[in-house]
Amino acid sequence: MTHMQPKILVGGEFRTSGSQRPIPVTNPSTGDILWEQPACGNPEVAEALSHARTAMKTWPNVHGWERGRILRSIALELRARTDEIALALSLEIGRPISQAAGEVGAAVEQFEWYAGEAERLFGDTIASRQGGRLLIESEPVGIVAAFTAWNFPVNLPCRKIAPALAAGCPILVRPSEQVPMTTTLIAEACVAGGAPSGVVQLLLGNAEVIAPVIMDADEVRKISLTGSTRVGQKLMADAARTMKRCSMELGGHSPVVVCADADIEAAAVQCAGFKFRNAGQVCIAPNRFYVEDSVADQFIEKIKTEAEALVLGDSQDQSVTMGPLTLASGREKVERLIDDALQCGANLVTGGSRPGDRNTGYFLEPTILADVPEEAKIMVEEPFGPVAPIARFSDFDEAIERANGTPYGLAAYAFTGSHAKAEALSRRLHAGMVGVNTFLIAHAEAPFGGVDHSGMGREGGREAIRDYQNTKLSHIMAG
Repeated sequence: MTHMQPKILVGGEFRTSGSQRPIPVTNPSTGDILWEQPACGNPEVAEALSHARTAMKTWPNVHGWERGRILRSIALELRARTDEIALALSLEIGRPISQAAGEVGAAVEQFEWYAGEAERLFGDTIASRQGGRLLIESEPVGIVAAFTAWNFPVNLPCRKIAPALAAGCPILVRPSEQVPMTTTLIAEACVAGGAPSGVVQLLLGNAEVIAPVIMDADEVRKISLTGSTRVGQKLMADAARTMKRCSMELGGHSPVVVCADADIEAAAVQCAGFKFRNAGQVCIAPNRFYVEDSVADQFIEKIKTEAEALVLGDSQDQSVTMGPLTLASGREKVERLIDDALQCGANLVTGGSRPGDRNTGYFLEPTILADVPEEAKIMVEEPFGPVAPIARFSDFDEAIERANGTPYGLAAYAFTGSHAKAEALSRRLHAGMVGVNTFLIAHAEAPFGGVDHSGMGREGGREAIRDYQNTKLSHIMAG
């Protein structure tokens, strides 16, 4: 473990020191320090911007077929580093090592998909009514800055790097301070895969130092953020000063509507599996469960059984199926929301405490709350942790109204055996993504993103690459 060293990447050069004080990274399973990361200051950010400006003169002119070749080469480099990346990810965020490698595979798919998109960046030609031709072409938007969260430290940056490179944009990546080693390994794969100097750069360090310089730089024409709604609002206000384009995947509070005609046992198994994945620290995690009254007891009993079968422990233990929360502050927030729900009258079905056999790390038992009233804070505030609040409903329209009762609109889910209800739920649930009888809504080839306070723009699919392009119209008349 100790051989791992996070690095800054500026202008094709990896560095183990920056102009700011190094930042330690804590292992959430043990509370021990894993390593220290070099931290960028104004000099490194200014230098990275200079290299990006130079890259902007050449990278957009590289043919899409060549950009696609480089993206496929990066995919191969990522795949070759799977074990090392999975280890870094598991250590830095506490995800069980047995579950860590899957995220690398999802990131590889991003580069493979956008390699094909780079090859298909065709324009269009329309015969003009006034004579001549209308030529419609796509051009790269310019230098891009990506700000990413810690909970999916491989897929989140790759979902931004891949379409940016495919579109012809140099990109500056500033990840969370919690995951510098994971992101360093991604940057190394990009360089080894053939990304030219200045096309991909990695700026480790404090957001309060790095972000203002980037946001003030007029040559940065787009920002892409995965983070909280609060941070998104701040960056949008900053972006307005220089009219930067924004793509933002922000907070969510995904509802689940479980109808009586669903396969209740199967629904509960799926709900438990996705709710407690990554200790509940998933932006599209199911967070509010509305279960039809006639099957609520059956659903609660089954999801309780599934939750109690999870094995808590150190992320490096192959037998562990749920690790700690990544941050101490995250655990404290979940505990606060559980206490508030119980005070409001909710019933504790299982969990709710720190495990007695874990004296170190940020562990919390997988928790089920039943009969949670709507006034409980957990029904309006995203917990981002391993707690499932369940409420009952008897009227279908009321369930949809309650499911839509927050300012968020990232994801929503439903379980039903009725095709008519499935269609109605898909249509009426207010979210950027809806899963009916499934939680599988994230795909490299399909758009991913939310509405309202959950953000704007899309990642994944053809829609995402458009956010990295400007559309130009030329009217060409015969000379």
